[in-house]
Amino acid sequence: MEFLRNQTVLVTGGTGSFGKKFVKKILEYDVKKVIVFSRDELKQYEMAQEYTDPRIRFFIGDVRDKDRLYRAFDGVDYVVHAAAMKQVPACEYNPFEAVKTNIYGAQNVIEAAIDRGVKRVIALSTDKAAAPINLYGATKLASDKLFVAANSYVGEKETRFAVVRYGNVVGSRGSVVPFFKKMSAEGKKLPITDERMTRFWITLDQGVQFVIDSLARMKGGEIFVPKIPSMKVVDLAKAIAPDAEIEIIGIRPGEKLHETMITEDDARHTVEFDNYYVITPEFPWCPQEYVKYGKSLPEGFKYTSDTNTEWLTVEELRTLVKGI
Repeated sequence: MEFLRNQTVLVTGGTGSFGKKFVKKILEYDVKKVIVFSRDELKQYEMAQEYTDPRIRFFIGDVRDKDRLYRAFDGVDYVVHAAAMKQVPACEYNPFEAVKTNIYGAQNVIEAAIDRGVKRVIALSTDKAAAPINLYGATKLASDKLFVAANSYVGEKETRFAVVRYGNVVGSRGSVVPFFKKMSAEGKKLPITDERMTRFWITLDQGVQFVIDSLARMKGGEIFVPKIPSMKVVDLAKAIAPDAEIEIIGIRPGEKLHETMITEDDARHTVEFDNYYVITPEFPWCPQEYVKYGKSLPEGFKYTSDTNTEWLTVEELRTLVKGI
């Protein structure tokens, strides 16, 4: 990644599962500095014990605080925005807290990046932002819209914004894998909301590499969507604890039966490449390279976890979760 040579990279939410893996990966390139921006001093302290590379800087701050972002972004070339409230139940019961972090925080990142002359910003999104039914998804959809539209008002500045959208991350903090493992170890039933439920699935390594690749290829305004497999949640339970009893508990508030990453309406301005899709912005300045070199999608196409053509088997899931 030649474009990263001697550059300063900042990641918001840098002490989370994605942030830690991203920092470890980005240090393999010849970067000048990596700034870990997050609000939890304990997590930063613990991360500093594990990550001792002299190029790392730790910066306490909250994306809700625009002034703090202005200070943190000084001299930064690239920003990966991973900070968010992500837990669906927490967002449902603390709605305005989710709005302040996921929407107001997104706008603060945008304004700080433009005013500080950051070159490129990639924001992490979620499959729950496509046709959202819960507040988390709704706030991330609003965030996606903000980052795409931000390219319209950069003026003569060089700052460009794009979004990466993918599904559930295997073994990330708060994911179902460690929860199922804990329940199994305690000899308890594994709670499944609905035996028909499906989800998109991506490893943390794959997610981090896709973000770095998207940061390299972005022109501005794109939503990058990787081609990843689906899995049945009941198969995941069988992979983790084949002898455990399964209990069907019903869908929780704000939970979908299947997830969507590209809606039928978005598909009309989406182009396909070998390993990913690009949802192009519906603005006059849309990068024409994608339309020129990508493949248009057929009428009625949508990318959902239940109609996906690639699926993980129980055996493949067992291999994936073994090291978590």
